[in-house]
Amino acid sequence: MTRLRTCLAGLALLLAAGCSGSTGSSSASHAPSTHDRPPAAADAPSSAAPSVRTTPSASPSDPATGTPGPSARPSARATTVTSLEAGFPSAGTTGPRTALKPHATGNMSVRTDGTVIKGWNITGSLDIYANNVTIIDSKITSTNWWGVNLRPGFSGLRVLHTTITAVPGKGPDNGGVDYAVSNMGASSIEVGWCDISVFGNALSMGQGNIHDNYVHGLVPFRNAGGEWQHTDAVISGGGNTGKLIIRHNTLLNPVDVNRGASASIGLFADSGHVSNTVIDNNLLAGGAYALYGGGDGATGIMVTNNVFSTRYHRNSGVYGSVTAWNTGSGNVWSGNRYADGTPVTPEPAG
Repeated sequence: MTRLRTCLAGLALLLAAGCSGSTGSSSASHAPSTHDRPPAAADAPSSAAPSVRTTPSASPSDPATGTPGPSARPSARATTVTSLEAGFPSAGTTGPRTALKPHATGNMSVRTDGTVIKGWNITGSLDIYANNVTIIDSKITSTNWWGVNLRPGFSGLRVLHTTITAVPGKGPDNGGVDYAVSNMGASSIEVGWCDISVFGNALSMGQGNIHDNYVHGLVPFRNAGGEWQHTDAVISGGGNTGKLIIRHNTLLNPVDVNRGASASIGLFADSGHVSNTVIDNNLLAGGAYALYGGGDGATGIMVTNNVFSTRYHRNSGVYGSVTAWNTGSGNVWSGNRYADGTPVTPEPAG
């Protein structure tokens, strides 16, 4: 999937935005079909990563005059960490809880239902063609398109207490890596208490239970098409039939907007309307906007009790805390605030 998004910055700069081997008794080899996603994403349901989206048509401050662009609203809030940010997931509360044993698996396909991978320090990636697979108390260091990928037609994946990272410059997407965990299946998956870094779009799914994770250190890169890969801590492409719950995570996107920063949470209607999503009690920071709220047609979006940190930008994201918020259709916005306690009030979509 190739995603193209435009962000006009003062000088009208154009920004735009597997290869699974195997080990064990079953094997498969897959050449990537695009430069931006797992190779089977063309056949994936709506929970796969989004296809096309655009960044906001707003300008940051003019570097010559310091004058803010139309959506880069000035604020007196300091870009500091505050007490409201305490208690959210961190390196100390996520990742494996036990000693690990090295496993140089390479890019491994898992094909046995009920497989449990525990205590492994994996050099490679996991491509899941099985039901009810659990990955727990492990570490995955990938140079593939993903760290963990659930294939269409399979369900029940759980990734818990695991560190998922990659080697910058060694991935297949022109040196980049795309997804820490990708849900291409037709059911919910669980990702909890994980320490996730480096990937461009860390958690990619339209349905699932994402909780108590620490997503940080996203690394920008130009994709194989020569465009900046857009970065999101969590990304959903819409059109989902199940429920997406994003609760009590630290979701940080420190990437420069001129190098592809998109969102901390991006709900994009690329595969259909966004619906049935809960975003509750998260710490968000960074991106062009910290939150893309689903836009026109979004329904059943509950955004409650989140803290929008100003550690990177005065308004949490470069252009503001939230955009594309639909005020109708059963959507709820409540208890959301900046890290200094100031309430966050979204502008309506459109």
